[in-house]
Amino acid sequence: MATFAAGLGTLAALEHRAFETGRFDLGNMAQAVWSTAHGRPLEVTELHGDQITRLGAHVDPLLAAFAPVWWLWPSPAMLVVCQAIILALGALPVFWLARKHLGSARDGALCGIAYLLYPPIQWLALDEFHPVALACPLLTFAFWYLDEDRLRAAAPFLLLAALSREEMPLVVGALGVWYALAKSRRVAGALIALAGAASSAIAFGVVMPYFREGTESAFFGRYEAVGGSPVGILETVFTNPGALLGALTDGRDLLYLLALGLPLALLFLLSPLVLLAAIPELAANLLSSTDTQTSIRFHYTAPIVPFLIGGAVLGAARLPRPRVSALILLGASLTGTVLLGPLRAGELVPDRRSPHDGVAVRALALIPEGAAVSSTNGLGAHLSARRRIHSFPVVRDADWIVVDLARASYLDRRSAASTTAVPLAELLRSGSWATEFEEDGVFVLRRATTSTP
Repeated sequence: MATFAAGLGTLAALEHRAFETGRFDLGNMAQAVWSTAHGRPLEVTELHGDQITRLGAHVDPLLAAFAPVWWLWPSPAMLVVCQAIILALGALPVFWLARKHLGSARDGALCGIAYLLYPPIQWLALDEFHPVALACPLLTFAFWYLDEDRLRAAAPFLLLAALSREEMPLVVGALGVWYALAKSRRVAGALIALAGAASSAIAFGVVMPYFREGTESAFFGRYEAVGGSPVGILETVFTNPGALLGALTDGRDLLYLLALGLPLALLFLLSPLVLLAAIPELAANLLSSTDTQTSIRFHYTAPIVPFLIGGAVLGAARLPRPRVSALILLGASLTGTVLLGPLRAGELVPDRRSPHDGVAVRALALIPEGAAVSSTNGLGAHLSARRRIHSFPVVRDADWIVVDLARASYLDRRSAASTTAVPLAELLRSGSWATEFEEDGVFVLRRATTSTP
């Protein structure tokens, strides 16, 4: 656990240092935490330049818990390091669970190490920072305590997991269904299921529309082919089930399922009841038209992994020789991390900063602390600890603009010529901006006239 936390936490911080994080998503999270630490809970600048409460985009108030830590370490790097540490702690309940069901501490340790080697866990530590990633260890702790039939001990972990994103209460509710069936705690399990379903319904139907001033979430567009909203998907179940079936069984989805399952030797299939809790998020990912939701390299696996690993441990316990089962699980995870993990992708490189990154560092040093700024996505994570930060070419009330034409990142890479170079040229011709820095494709502009919001 210490090796995982120190190693991947350091690598994640070095990725940020080398400008491999972006305004979306690390910068967006950092701004929400910074705002909370400065008395404006979860306030962020959204993509089009308006100031909003983050709850209008995602109901993840767990972010606010990092505000006190920001006072001690005011840097986006703090978030990725904390994320690696919290993810590492998830090995502890896996160890407890395996020790209980496999019968020895040695077998428990093998399974705990398998958790740390499991490729999606390692990718969670390197995928910038997302509150929902923390749901992975939180749900793993909750699963252990429910397996022990210790509902009071599980409750804080269930609550914290539910605060990590709007659909997480539904996952908690599905875990309640497992608890009702597996432990014969029908009343308690039913209450957890109802509370979870109701909480997600309130998050989607009340909280998010309220903070978006009634506008529809942009994320619903990912499900346009199957209904376009939670209610629309439910209608499609009855009116056009073939559309759902087709969305769930394309080639990309099948490869995703194999990438999730093979590094656990498919042992969770021997304990299928546990998979009930994985269904809500797994269905959301498979039905989405967004490729990143069916890749193990992104945070969308976080609510699924605890139940695949928990199911794999319980499945291993059903085989005749637990020691062999634990070794199979460890071997599968080790093979998975070699073939599918950060090692294979070339992520395990300590010093990642290039000469171009040095140019960017010097450019960013010109921006006054707290000044309203507009930047390209690849630089935005380093500028987000302020009240106003726009995503170029949105400028609005910004007094400074920082553009990196050489680094395409997320929003920028879709069409660098149209979204970056052309608007920059127009601003340079306008006479309203003075060029303070220009080197290796990095431009820093300062407003030469009075800003207009």
